[in-house]
Amino acid sequence: MNNSSEIASLQALASKPWYARVPSYVKLSGPGWLQGAMTLGGGSAVTSLTIGALFGYELLWVQPVAMIIGCIMLFVLSHQTLHTQDKPFEAMKKHVNAPIAWGWAIAAFASSIIWGFAHYPLSAAMLEEIIVVSTGFSVEQDTGSARDMYLLALAILIWIGVAFTAWKYGDHDSEGGKNNAVKYFETGIKVLSALIIVAFAWVVISASVNGKVDWAAVAAGYIPTSLPTDTQGVTVVMAALGSAVGINMTFIYGYTLLHKKWGKEHAELSRYDIGLGLVVPYILVTSLISIAAAGAFYGSDLDIQGKLSPTQAGTMFMSAGLDEVTSRLIFAFGIFGMAVGSLVMHMLCCGSAAAAMFGWSENSIKYKLALLAPTPAILGVFVWQTMGAYVVLPTSAICGFLLPVAYIGWAVLNNKKDYLGEAMPTGNKRLFINIAMAVCIITVLASVIYSTLVKMGYI
Repeated sequence: MNNSSEIASLQALASKPWYARVPSYVKLSGPGWLQGAMTLGGGSAVTSLTIGALFGYELLWVQPVAMIIGCIMLFVLSHQTLHTQDKPFEAMKKHVNAPIAWGWAIAAFASSIIWGFAHYPLSAAMLEEIIVVSTGFSVEQDTGSARDMYLLALAILIWIGVAFTAWKYGDHDSEGGKNNAVKYFETGIKVLSALIIVAFAWVVISASVNGKVDWAAVAAGYIPTSLPTDTQGVTVVMAALGSAVGINMTFIYGYTLLHKKWGKEHAELSRYDIGLGLVVPYILVTSLISIAAAGAFYGSDLDIQGKLSPTQAGTMFMSAGLDEVTSRLIFAFGIFGMAVGSLVMHMLCCGSAAAAMFGWSENSIKYKLALLAPTPAILGVFVWQTMGAYVVLPTSAICGFLLPVAYIGWAVLNNKKDYLGEAMPTGNKRLFINIAMAVCIITVLASVIYSTLVKMGYI
């Protein structure tokens, strides 16, 4: 479907009830699904497991609330990008502040590389689990360097698939305007997201059949009737509220809208796109993981200390009574899909950030080579555990504090007549949007400050 026929289709849909528009919007959507693939990574998996295992069903409301808060700023950014057609980096640099724009781009680029160091060992570990359960082949942990090289080989295999996918997406501006690369990539992400949801639904259904899910408590868990008072509980809540939308997500989003060749006529579609592609999959996946963990681990005699890794969780699901295929194979497939989706998006973010900072065309070889910037992260299978204090903490702190700064920049842009022109909100609508953005900024800033103080040992 070319752009003019797509706009005609949207105009025809506008007269239909919202529920009648959804099937067509799912077909036409795209950038929101890419956001979903990026946020549904290792961090979301670990946080979801921890929430369920340590707090049962009590905190199921946290991640949906966190996602809704994060989406406020994505709605604002889509409104700005679609109506002006300006690249977000250029808009921030010209109309707000050049150092803020550069800080935003550099942080998005750097974080997309750093978090790859966590996602390659996670995806390699999940692929190893899939191979063990499927074939029985394994390399024992006490073999030292042999197992390290085996994990590196798995990480390289994953990198080949991820790099090929990102490189093909890099053809989005070089196919005569047909946009086929974007279409194929987005379709792949939709399928991947669906498979991830199916994988974790399988785990939850199996746990439910085994009598391990209290569905009344699940329903009650989505109503925020209480807040944790202990340091651990508060830390989990604050971390979730601030991390549902990361700084690299905020950077790549505007560019994926432009790659899609959407304009102001796509404004409503973009809102549904975020809802259908990001909010719904995120809430479903994180909820399913937390429900499974709560049912299997909470209140049990299993020893759970601190954060629960996906590898530990698979084995513990078996100890809790689930069969091996469900607890180790299906669960591992779900986590593997989450990690690989994030790794592809990390590459796309690096490409767009580098192209924006250095003025490269996004159909140039320089852009496509920049897509491969996270390649050194395959070494995460060796060094991730030792990177914490030296790399991860500073990256988390810097990127964390730059996120609300970028949000403030968008808030400024949303109130600039010389930037948005007639698209600038007015009256009560403007007041409502400004209040919503203020809530978002304050929440993320409070989360970053609290989480940083915890990591530094002050709380």
